[in-house]
Amino acid sequence: HLPTLKQVLESRNYQLGLPLIRNAKTADPRDPSSPPVYQLETAMGSAIAIFEGAQAIRVPRSRFAPVKTTSDLLAIRSDAYSLTPDSRIVPNPCRQLGQVVVELDSHYKFVTHLDERFPQGAPSLLHCSRLHIKGDFRFGRFVVCQGDVRLVNETPTQITIPDKALLEGTINQQFSIWKSPSVETDG
Repeated sequence: HLPTLKQVLESRNYQLGLPLIRNAKTADPRDPSSPPVYQLETAMGSAIAIFEGAQAIRVPRSRFAPVKTTSDLLAIRSDAYSLTPDSRIVPNPCRQLGQVVVELDSHYKFVTHLDERFPQGAPSLLHCSRLHIKGDFRFGRFVVCQGDVRLVNETPTQITIPDKALLEGTINQQFSIWKSPSVETDG
């Protein structure tokens, strides 16, 4: 409530006095050798204590879809979620499974890295319970993941998942993706 916030700020000389959080980082998060710095922040959730009579409400997971990591972002971008006419992101009503679990390694840490590896968009996760990716993969168009999918590439060479691939089970660099019984392609 903005009028209440204004009143609290004015009564506190425009200082809320929230606890300071210090996070050690590097100046360039993409370059671990860049100079160390501290990111200073406050947790806005702690601000509730300064508003007299404030109350918390419990919001069910079905009403929000937090995105804190690129793993969360990939799930949201997939068909495991839908956008409602009033612009809310909700679990896809056609999905018969619980919330999809996506685990991406450091190759996908930044949004630019994620976008480079999924240039045609997220794979279908509608029928996927879990997607675990370890190593460097690049996804083609219309890739479908079903069940529990684990991709492992322990080589320095990027592996390309072809267009229209169906991924199931564990797939690693030991065999050709096109010859794997776990992957079917449509042409």
